[in-house]
Amino acid sequence: MERIVIDGGHTLSGTITIGGAKNSAVALIPAALLADGVSTIENVPNITDRDALFDIVKHLNCDINQNGSEIKIDTTNLKNVLITQELSVRLRASYYFMGVLLGKYKRVEMYFPGGCNIGSRPIDLHLKGFKALGAKFTKRGHKYTIKADELKGAEITLDFASVGATINIMFAAVYAKGRTIIHNAAKEVEIVNIMDFLNNMGAKISGAGTDTIIIDGVTKLNGASVKVIPDRIEAGTYILVGALLGKDLKVEGIVKEHNQALFDKLNEMGVKYKFEGNAVILNKTDKLKPVSVITQVYPGFPTDLGQPMSVVLTQAEGISKMEETIWENRVGHYPYLQKMGAKIDVDGLKATIYGKAKLVGTEIHATDLRGGAALILAALIAEGTTSIYDIDYILRGYENIIHKLSNVGAKIKLEEI
Repeated sequence: MERIVIDGGHTLSGTITIGGAKNSAVALIPAALLADGVSTIENVPNITDRDALFDIVKHLNCDINQNGSEIKIDTTNLKNVLITQELSVRLRASYYFMGVLLGKYKRVEMYFPGGCNIGSRPIDLHLKGFKALGAKFTKRGHKYTIKADELKGAEITLDFASVGATINIMFAAVYAKGRTIIHNAAKEVEIVNIMDFLNNMGAKISGAGTDTIIIDGVTKLNGASVKVIPDRIEAGTYILVGALLGKDLKVEGIVKEHNQALFDKLNEMGVKYKFEGNAVILNKTDKLKPVSVITQVYPGFPTDLGQPMSVVLTQAEGISKMEETIWENRVGHYPYLQKMGAKIDVDGLKATIYGKAKLVGTEIHATDLRGGAALILAALIAEGTTSIYDIDYILRGYENIIHKLSNVGAKIKLEEI
């Protein structure tokens, strides 16, 4: 068992380089199984979710060769076998194998996916999409069997612009006969990354990044290459660190348009930053203005940055409002912020945050991936030493976070306990 120990209050200077996007990589790796032959994925982040996906890929009898952040997946000996509960529960993104194997083989057996406990996370929209394409499913306990005699293109309107459902329906539809149109599709930039990979394989997909995606089915996909886009959530997290503790802290390897909603809020708060090529340079802002933040689907303020942003709001001069609208359990970090000295009134998914609060180090627990990142931010600005437990949540999605923060002056370490 390990914990993260942080001595707070240190100025951060230097450069943090952003890795590949977790939310792209966890879909691109399963996507490689749609192709026949070898596919190459560059800029894959070094996170535990990657390793969990590798184990599933190997379980399906594919070969993986890794050279740094580049991986090659060879599907020559792919076998469509049951994905066990032990493998599926390790991460939410295991559900992408549903769409991939259903599309390629017209049948898939696997257990319900795992992941962070940030709220009710049914796969109803995924199943609705598969059913529209001609599939039927049965559920026994936590095990799903999904199969179809044949998949036929269909018009599918999502009740909610779900990223996971949008991508999974794309995966199943690439081999369906005829045209599939997804209405009210999610518009996240990661979906464009997925579309590019599939089109490189020989798929015929257009419209990713808009609310209407069109897929014309094909009969064969070949191995292809793709590069994972920069992780906008990792970038946003370190940008918020810079607003609190930076002294010419450079966050490089970003696409600023991907974080426009964040920069809009930083402008409202008076944060000092400037762009330099594919980097942003930040300095600590002493008098942050209070703001209201409501998480929304892309291109709105990202739910994945809501929890880290709430820590920044504790340092604003006045009363801020924070509302989560996507996941109902993304409030688990608030009791720990209160334990550290934050003044927060929580009402369901809404929080009123009173600043400026003095935070003091203590023992706290990560409750989910982004909540864990929020607690690291809090520990970095707190007086004294903070110990964070249940850190597996954090390591799921932040590449080399201890090294990256240590490298710019943070007093942070990993300890065995």
